[in-house]
Amino acid sequence: MTLSKVTYIWIDGAIPTQTLRSKTKILKSPGKHPHPDDVPFWTFDGSSTNQASGHDSDLTLKPVCIVNDPIAGIGHYLALCEVLNPDGTAHPSNKRDRLVQLMENGGKTHEPWIGFEQEYTLFRGQQPLGWPDRGYPAPQGPFYCGVGADEVFGRLLVERHAQACLDAGLMLYGTNAEVMPGQWEFQIGFRDIESESADPITVSDHLWLARWLLYRLGEEYDITARLHPKPVKGDWNGAGKHTNFSTRETRDHKHGMEAINKAIKALEARHQDHIAVYGSDLELRLTGKHETASMNEFIAGVGHRGASIRIPRPVATKGYGYLEDRRPGANANPYEVAAALIETICGIHLPNTEKNA
Repeated sequence: MTLSKVTYIWIDGAIPTQTLRSKTKILKSPGKHPHPDDVPFWTFDGSSTNQASGHDSDLTLKPVCIVNDPIAGIGHYLALCEVLNPDGTAHPSNKRDRLVQLMENGGKTHEPWIGFEQEYTLFRGQQPLGWPDRGYPAPQGPFYCGVGADEVFGRLLVERHAQACLDAGLMLYGTNAEVMPGQWEFQIGFRDIESESADPITVSDHLWLARWLLYRLGEEYDITARLHPKPVKGDWNGAGKHTNFSTRETRDHKHGMEAINKAIKALEARHQDHIAVYGSDLELRLTGKHETASMNEFIAGVGHRGASIRIPRPVATKGYGYLEDRRPGANANPYEVAAALIETICGIHLPNTEKNA
């Protein structure tokens, strides 16, 4: 009998920023890539993850996205899971469930596509990777997309992570060194591959799995990847998760720009609603400096990297495409970011949910 290691991965109830947990179950090999329905539910101790009290701590893991395990190898799998209450309902920490409901209650009709640009900072101990034990490195400038041992730090981990994402089947479409030394970015989302779906649920699932792989591989290098939106105070760029979003309407060759401008007006009207779910400590990053707009104002513009919403120059030239929301912090939950964009741009609201203006 052939056995498979299936690593169950879930999002805990940590406040203000949820983190990842995982444990491994040995199962009879399915003989082929399993569907989520082929992987059994499993329970865990919610009192140890800030999701339940000690006197009633059993919660359920429901597999929802299964990918190859690039670390354990062929025949082993990673299972991203939703957290359910004992009665089978979604646990309050389960933000994926609400995104699924929004898509089922009208979101799908708009055919939304999404892509995340996940920035992160590599640390060894308490120092960003490549920083001196005392003082600061050279000013920002040469590090963005740099090359050379004096400008780029952590590339071995970054490249191994990228290959792991590809081997797992995740929709990775790029990586680059960022503006601050020790800071990197990977992108997950639309790759113009016919067999793939860049819908918000799939892409958000893939981002969580890519985060898990980054943390897990970091263990082997004694390197910690952190998603804090302002990992180093002072004159240094923060870390964000710029989000590219489009709908069938914004991609329309005749009326796309009209739809984009309409979406921007809707986003401006609900600016603070979005800020509320775009990550903790966001005020430390959205200051109006370091390629950000202040969190207290809304700015949109073509090619404007100091804006809340940027219309890429090629999109403005063509007259259709997507917009980039530059407000989400690196630690934002992609399910919540995607849900907010669908609510605002597509005008989708769940039953018994108060509609915001």
